[in-house]
Amino acid sequence: VQLQASGGGLVRAGGSLRLSCAASGRAFSSYSMAWFRQAPGKEREFVAGFRRGNSNPYYADFVKGRFTISRDNAGSTVYLQMNSLKPEDTALYYCALGSRIILSEFRSPARYDYWGQGTQVTVSS
Repeated sequence: VQLQASGGGLVRAGGSLRLSCAASGRAFSSYSMAWFRQAPGKEREFVAGFRRGNSNPYYADFVKGRFTISRDNAGSTVYLQMNSLKPEDTALYYCALGSRIILSEFRSPARYDYWGQGTQVTVSS
């Protein structure tokens, strides 16, 4: 499985960006899928995702109401629509896939098997 993340960029506070993650090899439906982010000097943290076999999205508290995760009908591309961006959203954003992830571990980056290369999001104040 290979993942290709794109859509990052430089935006002013309050602006929007849409990230995409395209998978080759297998459809996302075979895996749990999540977006993570990592700011300089900080640990990688969960942003949003879908559990395998579940269409309900999960979000980190700090993005609820601002970010929306979705996927295309073919199940090979997942999007992260980011609105009302804040300077503290500045980070390298990664998409990841994992199999056999139980709910209690869903937000842990260590449980994911495949990672995209990351796309930089920078929000200026």
